[in-house]
Amino acid sequence: MAIRRLLPGVLALCLGALLARGLALSLGVNNLLLAIALGVVVTNVVGVPARLESGIATHKLWLGAGIVLMGASISVGTVLEVGGRVFLVVIAVATLTLIVVELLARNVFGLAERLGSLLAAGASICGVSAVVAVAGAVSAREEQVAYAAATVLLFDAITIAVYPIVGDLLALPSTVFGIWAGVSMFSTGPVVAVGFAHSEVAGQWATMTKLSRNALIGVVVLAYASYYARSGDGDTPSVRTLWAEFPKFVVGFLALAAVSSLGVFSTAQQASIEHAYNWLFLLAFVGLGTEIQLGELRRTGVMPAFVVLLSLLVASSLSLALLLVLF
Repeated sequence: MAIRRLLPGVLALCLGALLARGLALSLGVNNLLLAIALGVVVTNVVGVPARLESGIATHKLWLGAGIVLMGASISVGTVLEVGGRVFLVVIAVATLTLIVVELLARNVFGLAERLGSLLAAGASICGVSAVVAVAGAVSAREEQVAYAAATVLLFDAITIAVYPIVGDLLALPSTVFGIWAGVSMFSTGPVVAVGFAHSEVAGQWATMTKLSRNALIGVVVLAYASYYARSGDGDTPSVRTLWAEFPKFVVGFLALAAVSSLGVFSTAQQASIEHAYNWLFLLAFVGLGTEIQLGELRRTGVMPAFVVLLSLLVASSLSLALLLVLF
């Protein structure tokens, strides 16, 4: 049975979450970042047994569920008040990142077209998910997908460590830090982790900003599919394919936020929901940590990593300067 196959890995995630929570309370550190660290240590020092792999892979499901539940604590009025400015920043930074990666990859470092496109999609939209989505639309080779995914994961690991330090050194306000993480970091899990590591408000803004950025995945996939189809090297994706790649938890998050804005949930119920999604995030981040395999990251090529590093420095510095002016 599927449940019996998944149960050992899910129990391992639960034990990791409990351990992270207990250690965080004892050491006075953030429990979400500690959960990721535990996953990294386990996968790189001990290794994940094969019988646990399928259950641990459910960490993406727990992350999505936590994000959906977080919608109950979001004030739609606040989102509408500043949401327009945030969405404009999201579009501007995503577009800038994509263009910078494409230009550097093709014109400066001479990378293959498809590899450059995969790196651009991963850096500008939603990490490995965007790499996989665009790869299917442009008929990229498997080794190119693996190369781009490894590069994105490398910077996920780096930004998880660096962004909280920068936020503390610059004493960034919660709203600014959250939006900054949401527009410039790559994957959803690390964004949520560093956001909530800063503060509850930063975590909410980081998540909302990242979700709006994730929603652009369909546009990017269509744009790349059209470009490569015109050159005779790609396939136009169907509506079913686009929906399959679209992050469904965005819809759930918005629906629950709308319901919550109607005053359906009491203060006690909202507190319970917040407690629930905090535990779901702990489960998710233990699993996320197991995906950061240092051996794989060491094998990432220098040139793709350098291209992405330059684009990240440009996008993160410009977006932070812009956000400090706007907010």
